Amino acid sequence: MIGTELQINLNGNSTEPVGRAHTNAINNPNPQLAAGRCRGMRRALVIGAVVLLVFLAGCASLPVDDGDIEADTPDTDDSADTDESSDDTDEPRDVDGELAVHHIDVGQADATLLITPAGETILIDSGDWRQGGEGVIEYHEAHDIDRIDHLVATHGHADHIGGHDAIIEWAETEGDGIGLAYDSGVAHTSQTYDRYLDAVEEYDVELLIVEEGDDLPVEGGVDGHVLNPPEGDSGTDLHDNSVSLMIEFGEFRYVTTGDSETAAEERMVDSWDNELDADVYQAGHHGSSTSSTTPFLDAVAPKIAIISSAYDSQYGHPHDEVLTAFADRDIETYWTGVHGDIVVTVTGEGEIDVTTSDEFSTDADDLLSEKPADDQESLAPLTAKTQHSSTIPA
Repeated sequence: MIGTELQINLNGNSTEPVGRAHTNAINNPNPQLAAGRCRGMRRALVIGAVVLLVFLAGCASLPVDDGDIEADTPDTDDSADTDESSDDTDEPRDVDGELAVHHIDVGQADATLLITPAGETILIDSGDWRQGGEGVIEYHEAHDIDRIDHLVATHGHADHIGGHDAIIEWAETEGDGIGLAYDSGVAHTSQTYDRYLDAVEEYDVELLIVEEGDDLPVEGGVDGHVLNPPEGDSGTDLHDNSVSLMIEFGEFRYVTTGDSETAAEERMVDSWDNELDADVYQAGHHGSSTSSTTPFLDAVAPKIAIISSAYDSQYGHPHDEVLTAFADRDIETYWTGVHGDIVVTVTGEGEIDVTTSDEFSTDADDLLSEKPADDQESLAPLTAKTQHSSTIPA
């Protein structure tokens, strides 16, 4: 299951599709259904003075009080698809080549680029709106990448999709285009989000809404499993519905959760039980104490953690509690605030190599000591501008 295609009503009565997305639910006149969220994909968004309505395929035929439809879920014992998914998790496939996960230093924001052995690319988030995608585009060009096969918006906040519109324009006009785009289905009323959807429409990008149990159609021996948002009506909170992914490549497993916080982490632990364990974990919400909760860390049990936030974060990221938790668990910790760009390269046998643009300790206690105090004025990170590499055996 890949995701649900959507259609966007831009003028209140037109049913022209955005990109190549379609649904038969756009014409449903029921006001209660129109006000709700169906299967993670019903949403309302104000674009200027215009209401933007997004509906999921099949929702029109559902009862008003129950927006759920059948889907692959990890906690249904009699689901054949779930059993197949579990088999895939328990018995990794033999794979060749290397998977590279680039955590691009975009300051107090997120942008992660994955490159599969087949050369397929997955960009998860695109940095802050102030940067307008410039640094992320330059990073792609520096690595001779002109196409994004999978463009993921974990959620609608401007520090995650700030470059989406510019990146779509760049890929479609100067590069080889966008393959598929993915969204949580929960809208945000901001100019940044408006520009993102405008770019999707202008450049005819296929936009899919994903929920738990969906899989990204990735090649090269890489599997991308959606852990969050949950299926059905899960409310309108952007963080609770943040797209979270488990990336598998042979023996290697990587978890990234966007800005998922305590409630979402609790649900993922309940739903996925012992299937969350991973080698590398990108800390939720930029290392905030609202994420990386004890039950979630117990379930993921990572060897390595990656934190994406500014050195002088106005929010105090990463929070002391999170760094302390990582230190207590002896988790090798990387932080873009001091390490710069962080590239994790892994073989299918699970051998992990980490390269950073700036050298600094990976001991979470050292990072805690280096981190500016909440009342301390902004300082430049005390790091050497050199390449640093470490290797963790399988």
